[in-house]
Amino acid sequence: MPKVDVVDLKNTKVGELELSDAVFAAPVNESLIYESVRNHLAGLRGGNAKTKNRWEVAGAGKKLWRQKGTGRARMGSVRSPLWRHGATTHGPQPRDYSYRLNKKMVTGALRSALSAKLRDGELVVVDGFSLADHKTKSMASVIETLGGKRTVLLVSTIEANRNLELGSRNLPGVKLVATRDVTTYDLLAHKQVVLSQAAAEKLSEALAK
Repeated sequence: MPKVDVVDLKNTKVGELELSDAVFAAPVNESLIYESVRNHLAGLRGGNAKTKNRWEVAGAGKKLWRQKGTGRARMGSVRSPLWRHGATTHGPQPRDYSYRLNKKMVTGALRSALSAKLRDGELVVVDGFSLADHKTKSMASVIETLGGKRTVLLVSTIEANRNLELGSRNLPGVKLVATRDVTTYDLLAHKQVVLSQAAAEKLSEALAK
């Protein structure tokens, strides 16, 4: 089992933690990581292209002239696609680009991403996020002390930590997520991942199944 140092918020070693081989020492499957990131981005994509159908175009429903006797072609509505400012036939409509990945693929991609972070020395485990206050300046100082990179992903357990939430939310490049909300995309989008010890143990347990 891979062992990592557990440090406090002053970056002083306070212990060691054994992580699951299945989660943090798994083979890095780049194809699976790619598919997981593609799935995440597809879910964020908005299908905004849209044209108006006959029932959405402005205009009265009155028949423009009588059916026969005028010498003109018969016409029933000013909203006809044949007319200027009329409807569009078979035009684009908003669509959903998201699709589902099966659970094994999602779990496998997370294992690969966590293993890659540990392998590259971009994963830090802290004993906890016990902050004295909720100031952004204090949180920035903690991240810098931990060797913070340009982008940092903070992973904590679901228990509320108001100081951590308030202190990190205004820092550019810093994102806080609960263990249940960790995605492969977030792991790859941030240069450094900082896990609380409880979060690391929970991920080891949850993803090893």
